[in-house]
Amino acid sequence: MTDVFGFHEGDSPLLISVPHAGTRVPGNVRGRMTAEGAAIPDTDWHVSELYSFAHELGAGLLVANYSRYVVDLNRPSTDEALYEGQVATGLCPGQTFAGAPIYRDAGGVDVDGRVDVDWQPYHAKLRTQLDALREAFGYALLWDAHSIASVVPRLFDGELPALNVGTDDGRSCAAGIGEAVAEAAAGSGYSHVVNGRFRGGFITRHYGDPAGGVHAVQLEIAQRVYMDEASGVYDVHKAERLRATLRHMLEALLITAEEKLKV
Repeated sequence: MTDVFGFHEGDSPLLISVPHAGTRVPGNVRGRMTAEGAAIPDTDWHVSELYSFAHELGAGLLVANYSRYVVDLNRPSTDEALYEGQVATGLCPGQTFAGAPIYRDAGGVDVDGRVDVDWQPYHAKLRTQLDALREAFGYALLWDAHSIASVVPRLFDGELPALNVGTDDGRSCAAGIGEAVAEAAAGSGYSHVVNGRFRGGFITRHYGDPAGGVHAVQLEIAQRVYMDEASGVYDVHKAERLRATLRHMLEALLITAEEKLKV
């Protein structure tokens, strides 16, 4: 057993990964943090709650428990930058998205220890589940679920569209799958973009392997769509509308995959 993640087994080809909703910070790490860092402002707030209907679609749900400030599960363990020419937020971040220091001192971070204790178990579970789904169904579908503040000047210009679909410019899933998800987003009434500022992080790029039977899509949601960004409070009425859209997008993913991929 591990406390690194929570997992709900599904009975469909779909696995939903939620790598940035965790809020736990070990005491020895929290003790070094600034007030800004200890507030963990860059959490993907309430994302696991948004997808709590996943079991109704037969989806598995893998949710990280620890904060991205401990180790970022959507970055490679070797910490290469994902977006050329953009600010790199890092495997073990030293600054918030706004540029504020996370730690009071400039002492070293035990990167290798955090990778071993927190990063590796999550990715081992991801790999195991995707392999099992591919074995059972002939293919596996991975949906990497994220959210972010609508305005983060250090990371992108202006206000982010509500729904940001990423398929690594079409490389992380078979032709037609990303298009079906995008079509569902387009019909939702929310603003949306495909492969814009967020084209898919490490999880989408690393595990998305259409030739190998794994098809990955990332969705980054602007947090104004389902919560009050100033207070962090979950807005039930906004969220219910969004949840209906998320269900429609996931259903489009499942149906399209069934049509295109089933042997």
